Amino acid sequence: MIKNILVIRFRRVGDSVLAVALCHSLKLSLPSAQVHYVVNANIAPLYEGHPDIDRVIPFTEEEQHGMAYLKKVRQIVKETRYDAIIDMRSTVKTLPFALFSRHTPYLIGRKKWYTAFIHRYRLSTPEGADRVASNLNLMTPLSREVKIVRDEHFPLYIKEKELADYRHYLQEQGIDLDKPVMLCAVTTRIEGKSWPRERMTEILRRIVQNYDVQLIFNYAGEIEARAAHAYYDALDHHRSIFLGIEAKGLRQLCALCATSQFFFGNEGGPRHISQAFDVPSFAIYPPGIDKHFWLPGNNERYQGISPDDTATAEEQKHMSYQERMALITVENVWAGLKPMLDQYLTNHENRI
Repeated sequence: MIKNILVIRFRRVGDSVLAVALCHSLKLSLPSAQVHYVVNANIAPLYEGHPDIDRVIPFTEEEQHGMAYLKKVRQIVKETRYDAIIDMRSTVKTLPFALFSRHTPYLIGRKKWYTAFIHRYRLSTPEGADRVASNLNLMTPLSREVKIVRDEHFPLYIKEKELADYRHYLQEQGIDLDKPVMLCAVTTRIEGKSWPRERMTEILRRIVQNYDVQLIFNYAGEIEARAAHAYYDALDHHRSIFLGIEAKGLRQLCALCATSQFFFGNEGGPRHISQAFDVPSFAIYPPGIDKHFWLPGNNERYQGISPDDTATAEEQKHMSYQERMALITVENVWAGLKPMLDQYLTNHENRI
């Protein structure tokens, strides 16, 4: 009988959010099992009180290196006798979880050459699968004991008081909650991954000129703040744009996403969180980021655009990064975005 399951994720916000589909499906398949989730400490607040995760195990930056890391890994697998350990990353770094758990019947990971004698079950990503489907495939060995339920949803949750408090904050900042709110990721953590500023500015201008919507720019840190202010200046401080609205931590970012009626902008963690709250989105995928893989499911509510929509991999082979980015034109973005805005903003109803 499978009573305790350890899921190992680590890395960034978006990766961990998409991985929630695995935790969710494990709970549907094994309702009485305990699901423990290993993530970076800065991401852990996302999963406070999550019904599909019984215990969040955070690792600080200091705890992810050397003997401190090995000691904590050994302590985790020693204090709980896990029946299944699912290593979603299956890197050299994560292998100690399996090495310290030889008694665990289901040591599951991805098929890599260095996991051959460590994981008992090694699975390849199914051809054509997106990130969520690839994650859910790791459940396959458990079908030996239980009927597997695969659900591609990766829901997040926010407490009613947290949501109410943040909505009150938005109202204090001048947001009218009876009108639609659009969360805009105008910047990226890595500057070169952003869609060029002049094109993004033109799309934002068309949005504020054609729709009665309130735009909230999402950004973090001094460099991103300067970029957001540059957009604000380029758009003549339009009354529909709200700059300086803060999301202090991931819990408030969840509240902001849950309050929004639409997400638009560069692909990243905020887009994944928006989808987790069922917020329609249109995202821009830069060169080298596979839209099919990172935009899970085939749902009209969640759309995007990438250079791959215009040119094949062979055609892009000899193009520079900038030339590949140039394949994402203003007109192509607008052609995909406008019908969604017509549907989800024109027919807006307050969802909360």
